[in-house]
Amino acid sequence: MRIFGIALATAAVAGCSGAGPASEEAANEGSPQAANRAMEGVDVSERLPTDIRRASIVVRDMERSLEFYQGALGLEINYDTVVELSGVNLPVGEPGNKARLVLLNGNDPYIGWVGLLDPFEPELEGVDDPYPTRLAPGTAFLVVNTDDAEKACEAATKIEGVTMTGPIRLQVYPGRDGRPDINVRGCNVFDPNGVAVEINQLLN
Repeated sequence: MRIFGIALATAAVAGCSGAGPASEEAANEGSPQAANRAMEGVDVSERLPTDIRRASIVVRDMERSLEFYQGALGLEINYDTVVELSGVNLPVGEPGNKARLVLLNGNDPYIGWVGLLDPFEPELEGVDDPYPTRLAPGTAFLVVNTDDAEKACEAATKIEGVTMTGPIRLQVYPGRDGRPDINVRGCNVFDPNGVAVEINQLLN
């Protein structure tokens, strides 16, 4: 059985705690990361050195994956191309293999993206293997917030290869630092690739 994991890609951000005026100016003008930061209003001196850009998934079927992430969840495609794999730096396939790479984003134009990588020339082995239905050490899951969890969960269940692990439910999490509880409504599913996804709607 093959478990398709999620690779988290990070990008360094120029500017660090205690940066002086000169370094702030350099960070604002010379750093692609600082220039592209969606968190406007965050002072350079308060920025952490790392952003989590996206979770990338090696997919079994690109079209079914797009049905889920673009169709059911409403993410937007911002990049769609064919790449040649090295098979080394990203240890998937063999050097020279072709893959389709699609990147999707939600409301944030810079962080929190989902990447879909579909090696197709040649196709990877294990595409038709059953995927796990329980999480285990080393596996990961995505959590997404949506405006209408009922609609997203219902749409997800209609996609071939998607498995819902339980009915839509209300989940209550303790608030931070004595604040009110956090109420979310949603569902948990395995996407068409066997990746676990929690679909939530914040209620307060």
